[in-house]
Amino acid sequence: MKRSPFVKIAMIVLLSLGSLGIVGGSFFLRKAFSSTSQSEIITDTSRYREIRNQLWSDGSEVKHFPHEIPVSNKGVRIAYSPGFLQGGSYFQVRLKQSPDKIQKLLSQYRNIAQRKYRGGDTNDHANLPNGVPTTFFYTSDYSGESFPATYEILVLNAQDKGSPGFKWNHGDSYGVAIDSSASEIVYWAEKW
Repeated sequence: MKRSPFVKIAMIVLLSLGSLGIVGGSFFLRKAFSSTSQSEIITDTSRYREIRNQLWSDGSEVKHFPHEIPVSNKGVRIAYSPGFLQGGSYFQVRLKQSPDKIQKLLSQYRNIAQRKYRGGDTNDHANLPNGVPTTFFYTSDYSGESFPATYEILVLNAQDKGSPGFKWNHGDSYGVAIDSSASEIVYWAEKW
């Protein structure tokens, strides 16, 4: 069956518009979903309570986090990712404290820590003998996501929720990372 040139042109136009609709529609869907699942660095401390309460509604993983961050505390960095579908979520807050306060916090958390590490990241820690997943340094000032060796990473809890043969496929962990020399503490919680 022979088609007229008008029919051929009409089919090409319709196919082009249909393809554009699919490509354009997928772009907008991707944007809509990705904006809710991407991590974000925040320096506006007024959002702290909102994030803390929305992401970690049961509160068990963030009970060690400060209830509020004083407005006077400058240089606070908050990183979070709410997770999406099968993706994990994390929440991290980095702030400075006085050297005396840091020493008190270090002593307090060392006494209750299940695991202790020096520097590194979750991959380093999980691959050690009897290691557990921890976190990356999301609130770092640099692109590297490992904690420098000046940080002591103290795991307060880690739960393996994976299935047999897939250890740590799902789970959660939380704790603190403290750099005494910089008088900084990083509170962290992760779910995957």
